[in-house]
Amino acid sequence: MKSKGTGTSAREKVFEGLPVGAGIAIGTVFRHDSHALVQVRERRIPATKIRSEQHRVLEAAAEATGRIETLQGEAKRMAGPAGEELGYILEAYTQMLSGSRLVRGVQKRIAQERINAEAAVMKEIGLMAEAFAAMDDPYLAARMADIREVGRRLVESLGKAESDGFEALPANAVIVADEFSPADTALLDPERVAGLVTMLGGVESHTAIVARSLGLPAVVAAHNIHDAAENGMTIIVDGGTGIVIVDPTAVTLAKYRRKRASFVKSQQSLKKLKTVAAVTRDGFRVGLQANIEHPADVDAALAAGAEGVGLFRSEFMFMNRADLPSEEEQFSELSSAVKKMGGRPVTIRTLDVGADKLGDAFGMKPGPNPALGLRAIRFSLSRRKLLLIQLSAILRASAFGPVRILLPMVCMVDEVRQVRRMLTRLTAQLKRRGVKIADPPPPLGIMIEIPGAALAADALAAEADFFAIGTNDLTQYTLAVDRSDDQVAYLYNPLHPAVLRLIQFSAEAALAARIPVSVCGEMAGDERMTPILLGFGITELSMSSNSLPRVKKRILALNLSAISGQVRRMTGESDPAKVKAIIEDLGKGS
Repeated sequence: MKSKGTGTSAREKVFEGLPVGAGIAIGTVFRHDSHALVQVRERRIPATKIRSEQHRVLEAAAEATGRIETLQGEAKRMAGPAGEELGYILEAYTQMLSGSRLVRGVQKRIAQERINAEAAVMKEIGLMAEAFAAMDDPYLAARMADIREVGRRLVESLGKAESDGFEALPANAVIVADEFSPADTALLDPERVAGLVTMLGGVESHTAIVARSLGLPAVVAAHNIHDAAENGMTIIVDGGTGIVIVDPTAVTLAKYRRKRASFVKSQQSLKKLKTVAAVTRDGFRVGLQANIEHPADVDAALAAGAEGVGLFRSEFMFMNRADLPSEEEQFSELSSAVKKMGGRPVTIRTLDVGADKLGDAFGMKPGPNPALGLRAIRFSLSRRKLLLIQLSAILRASAFGPVRILLPMVCMVDEVRQVRRMLTRLTAQLKRRGVKIADPPPPLGIMIEIPGAALAADALAAEADFFAIGTNDLTQYTLAVDRSDDQVAYLYNPLHPAVLRLIQFSAEAALAARIPVSVCGEMAGDERMTPILLGFGITELSMSSNSLPRVKKRILALNLSAISGQVRRMTGESDPAKVKAIIEDLGKGS
């Protein structure tokens, strides 16, 4: 933190964090504790009251589950990766409340210690949180916050308390929190919030994804800001630089009002680029597409000028439900998006979850490390009926416009071959039944998102019709960093030479095989990375709709032939600091 006392206020304090949501917010502090547990009093109960107190726990768990299910409904309407991540976490909350260790532990504690339900919840939550915090695995240790959130909701339901959420927000509220709870996201009205600031989090944390999805100025990892920011204070959030200013002077306010006006003006000018083709100054044509979660997201993609959908996540049809979607239901949702795109290409990714998300539907338990276990294409191939139903729905949707099929987390050639054989049989069956599908059938592509796939990209390119490089997971798996874990978030660096070399190797393998290659991770939507990706020979970029205009503006200003030497020099560097310096040089002009 930096502190200075110029102008009319000697209390102005400046904090430096990580910028995750572009723009300038000038508003009023609203402090929010995402994980605070309700304070309760412990009291003894007679033996005759044990059963009734245990029954109260079951009723409260059911009520808390109902509230979370309401939030799940809100999550389904949220566009972008924020909605996907929120759905996953809320589903985990419901699992914790459904006859789980937590509920059983609370009931046992009531019987053994003869204490009231609220106190039993507090003790059980404390015990579980300590156990998780002591684990060596950073991912599991981070789940402590989720356990406390569920405990808070259970205690609120026991007391029939309603969470205030964000009902009391002041005008132009800037929410200041230790971190932004995923459950809180569903209660957030972007029309009433000017910006977000958290003490914790990384550039790919849930707060960061939410901010980018909603277009809110945001800064994370602004450590110790709670010591200075009090409700009602004026606060400035610079989501482009990571600067947060509490109780600013009149001089500082005037400066940032000018910066905000300039930013708003530039955003308005970006809208004029909607119908302009993304072509560099030396004539290199780039395809700009959108990542979407739901057919309803198509409108925002088209409004931003997307030329197609580069990544349509199909998970929304499977989340937050007790059963699995039928072929007809999937066909209806997918064909709806294809029709709305009006002849523009739609790339549909097959189910990208695992036993940790759908285990209950199959009587399966997740493995010890879900991120490295039975998930994505591995999961689908282990449940072929599930995959056949989804592939059939996609093939049928292809009758209404250009469609591509994308397989997640591929690491072996045989995985592609297996799916291709399934598609060949399905195509023949559908044609025999007189069902309309595209002719020829949709291309079959793969996600390059694990190092093994990138290193085997030349072999995979011989089997796949196209590549889509998922830079989020590729970075995470290459560097062994959980991008949502605040303890190691500083190590998550897409500019690490190893990550850049894997992207380059994948792109070169695709180009050598003469198949299309795109990037659909967060890197695609970061205009600072645009010169690098194009320099690698990437021909398509797919990103959140909010990022499209900025990236297009960067492309229009680029002269690829003038920077190709710098891009080649960068891939030979082993020092991330030197890589960053080259990128800064690229950003000064081309």
